[in-house]
Amino acid sequence: MQRKPADPSDQPGLDPQADLSPAELLDESAEDDLAEAPPLELDLTSEEASPAAVLKGTAVIRAHLRDAPKGPGVYRMLSAEGEVLYVGKARSIAKRIASYARGVGHSNRIARMISLTASMLFVSTSTETEALLLEANYIKQMKPRFNVLLRDDKSFPYILLTGDHDAPQLTKHRGARNRKGDYFGPFASVWAVNRTLNALQRAFLLRSCTDSYYENRTRPCLLWQIKRCAGPCTGEVSKEDYALFVEEARDFLSGKSRAVRDRLAQDMGEAAEALEFERAARLRDRIAALSAIQGQQGINPRNTEEADVFAIVEQAGQFAIEVFFFRTFQNWGNRTYYPRADRSLTPGEVLDAFLAQFYADKPAPRLVLLSDDIENREVLAQALAIRSGHRVEIAAPQRGEKKELVDHAAQNAREALARRLADAASQEKLLVALGEALGVARPIRRVEVYDNSHIMGSNAVGGMIVAGPGGFMKAHYRTFNIKSEDVTPGDDFGMMREVLRRRFSRLLKDEQQAASAAPGDADAFPSRPDLVVIDGGAGQFAAAREIFSELGVEGVSLISIAKGVDRDAGRETFFVEGRAPFRLPPRDPALYFVQRLRDEAHRFAIGTHRARRKKDFTKSPLDEIAGVGPARKRALLNAFGTAKAISRAGLGDLEKVPGINAATAKLVYDHFNDRN
Repeated sequence: MQRKPADPSDQPGLDPQADLSPAELLDESAEDDLAEAPPLELDLTSEEASPAAVLKGTAVIRAHLRDAPKGPGVYRMLSAEGEVLYVGKARSIAKRIASYARGVGHSNRIARMISLTASMLFVSTSTETEALLLEANYIKQMKPRFNVLLRDDKSFPYILLTGDHDAPQLTKHRGARNRKGDYFGPFASVWAVNRTLNALQRAFLLRSCTDSYYENRTRPCLLWQIKRCAGPCTGEVSKEDYALFVEEARDFLSGKSRAVRDRLAQDMGEAAEALEFERAARLRDRIAALSAIQGQQGINPRNTEEADVFAIVEQAGQFAIEVFFFRTFQNWGNRTYYPRADRSLTPGEVLDAFLAQFYADKPAPRLVLLSDDIENREVLAQALAIRSGHRVEIAAPQRGEKKELVDHAAQNAREALARRLADAASQEKLLVALGEALGVARPIRRVEVYDNSHIMGSNAVGGMIVAGPGGFMKAHYRTFNIKSEDVTPGDDFGMMREVLRRRFSRLLKDEQQAASAAPGDADAFPSRPDLVVIDGGAGQFAAAREIFSELGVEGVSLISIAKGVDRDAGRETFFVEGRAPFRLPPRDPALYFVQRLRDEAHRFAIGTHRARRKKDFTKSPLDEIAGVGPARKRALLNAFGTAKAISRAGLGDLEKVPGINAATAKLVYDHFNDRN
């Protein structure tokens, strides 16, 4: 078909003097962006990817091509309901959009994405590096359906050696690095940090207490007694000697571990020669603590001082990425990620998208080692250098020690993915067995278990835990603070009614809002349960049925579990709609599985109740006074000691407290005197 030449005057957003028109862009090769692609293969069983739907989406993209910038930037593809389907960056947005507008040579994933596209948005940037950073931020915020998503983006813990106190503190730190001091990390887990801190306390005797605790000590604490702290708070060690401990700890964490150990060994020898055996024994214990730190770290590189190592593996359409952190020639732990990615993507493409999101809120080391080369290696290195303030090298080594580190990470990734797939297969079998035992007609993908916890009606909470093919889905757990005034304290049935009413009212509302939206990802974890399990007997079961009938909940199987005689596990009675109460055989795998679900719900509900009760225990009467924040509360407590003493203080005494003005003093005085 012959195309009509495009008129530049009809193309808002494009320079009339530009070299290429949108029509010519469709024919022009876009260098790396428009590589040769296989013929279009569509899943004709999918309505989203039908040829008619793709043709419609292609027409939308062609219409937006006229406004597409020719420079670098970020583009977003949106559905008819405004959902962000995909976020991408390009060296030339116009050329990248032209590749979508051709309508041929797309994978099923891209075809589905095009078929759902109803509009597009463009953001121009000065460089491709800026576009990469912006793309990563958009993906983390919007979580588009067709992008590779980093599922676990928790911040990593660090070790902080504070620099804002005469006696620096050695402590664990997570979050924004705003406090003055030296940060060492990241560590892969809190467990790794705690283990290292425990050994560092024995090796360098640095305090771990807070500044307020330190300032109020009049005698050494237990840590000094067990030789975990030098006791600077009460002058058990001079400031000069404590400063030497601090410098040794900083040197050790900065990579000078051999020099520190040699110096301690020399001091131990000198102490032994001088017959100072107690001092020599203390130095011996410190050296042993340093050896324990390095001995527990497994593989330690000889020539790689600082690096993050990433290895990706793929099996059965799932990806696993293993990350190792090496700092100061030491292994500071590893973590496994399972990104959400389409199985049509190559490991290199998944790793490319993963890295930009991984470093979106984390500083990068000077060296990043990869198991697979990535397309945006140079651009990503520039972006990480801008964020970190130093040069960053990204490499996929082929030989030597660095290759050994990558291979070690890849082996860990393979083993982690194999365990995950095995657990998922086992979980699938248990879900099938549970459905058969309880007579659930449909396949079970999501199970919700509910339990309540309270003491004589106080601090009552309801807990909901969720399980699926991947095991316990803790991101979907929910707590419900019982707050209805109609519920009598201690009324378990009323509590269960409130919890279920709130949960399923919200679910039905969300489903109504999503009814007119574009179809969701079929592989995503469902929000509607296939099975609801209630921890309780016939009364709890009747209360749950009442709420389901009231709200019109359909398509959800409901069961209740009553504890056996003497609360013996294995003698539980099950209540199911349309069946007489029954028991499962004592060694039935489904029985063990449902016991695990119930015990997890019980643990979660009790833990939430205890946390709420503890918060009430530590609640101060000062918290009830509007206008008295943490600083003024601290000033009052420092002046009077207790809240009870504050309540008895006169107005004049309150006005004399530093930081408390006359208006605040009157507010506090009136609060307690009105109460009295």
